[in-house]
Amino acid sequence: MMTIIREGNVFAPDPLGLRDILIAGRQIIDVAEPGRVQVHGSEVQVIEAKGRTIVPGLIDAHVHILGGGGEGGPATRAPEITIEDIIQSGVTTLIGCLGTDGITRHMESLLAKARALEVEGITTFIFSGSYEIPVKTLTGSVRSDLVLIEKIIGAGEIAISDHRSSQPTFDEFARLAAECRVGGMLGGKAGILHCHLGDGTRKLELLFRLLRETEIPPSQVIPTHVNRNRPLLEESVEWVRRGGTVDLTTGPDPEPESGEVGIEESFALFIKSKIPLTNITVSSDSNGSFPVFDERGRLIGLTIASQKDLLRKFRDLIASKTLKVEEAARVFSTNPAAFYKFGRKGEIKAGKDADLLVMDQDCRLTHCLALGRLMMAEGELIARGTFSPK
Repeated sequence: MMTIIREGNVFAPDPLGLRDILIAGRQIIDVAEPGRVQVHGSEVQVIEAKGRTIVPGLIDAHVHILGGGGEGGPATRAPEITIEDIIQSGVTTLIGCLGTDGITRHMESLLAKARALEVEGITTFIFSGSYEIPVKTLTGSVRSDLVLIEKIIGAGEIAISDHRSSQPTFDEFARLAAECRVGGMLGGKAGILHCHLGDGTRKLELLFRLLRETEIPPSQVIPTHVNRNRPLLEESVEWVRRGGTVDLTTGPDPEPESGEVGIEESFALFIKSKIPLTNITVSSDSNGSFPVFDERGRLIGLTIASQKDLLRKFRDLIASKTLKVEEAARVFSTNPAAFYKFGRKGEIKAGKDADLLVMDQDCRLTHCLALGRLMMAEGELIARGTFSPK
């Protein structure tokens, strides 16, 4: 099956104007001026995209595909994500991770779930480990996981500056970063150490010490949830200035008393600070829990993160004119593809994977293609999970 998307306004992420896109199998074959793509003698699926915007599929680099949570006991374990949720969120590639609970959820199940989602139509990768150090692995070490397990691209989410972390020493943290670096080199992968940041006063202290006291470059570590509070967000600006990359977390619009910083306000700070947008990524923390603790550390509230907030914030950033379409496409897709070394992702270009979103004038999703397969058409979901009602 071949597919032609006709006369869409393409952001690749750079704006290309009106283009036709030719897809064969899972790959983009050509991106050409309207009318120049012609196919004869083969069955062709045509998607008319006149008046619509086409961007690369979103890459969500922090998803609790098995569900997260559990801080309030077994009944507070969040549910697994479904392929329907993923496609409706405009996500075509994701990285699965464990969180606080590395006991009742484990690496074997994480790998199995990632493989299942890939069978159902999207591209998946995973991190070794959970919140704690020593890291729980599949092969005995993070280094060998990176070399031997294709889907593993780093370690995470390792918790720091958080009362739920294993309170790692600097030496333990530096040793893990080194394992990620060498394992990534040997496995031909990014080998990222993906760090959960809590509300602790130490903030990014371990990351800055890593720069001062070791030879490990800042590109080896990415802190996430840096918009958890204003002081942490401001310190993340300095991390980027030192050559690092940071990950913002979408979610419900924060309540004023929560201390969290919304995505629009976070980008406004980065732009004002003249921080390069190439060093910013955004993820959903989907199906993880958002626990609320009082001043004594007692759990007093719990909600579940939704991947749909990722697409909502993509749209809001453009609608509010905080970011242009091409900037949003870069932050939500091209940047994570480059940072995690997903060479076939994040761009609309001949030879790349056909992961594409078609949106209307209000940036609402009408079509989604993942690896060339039509997963949503005219706003109607086509993809279904193995056990979902057809």
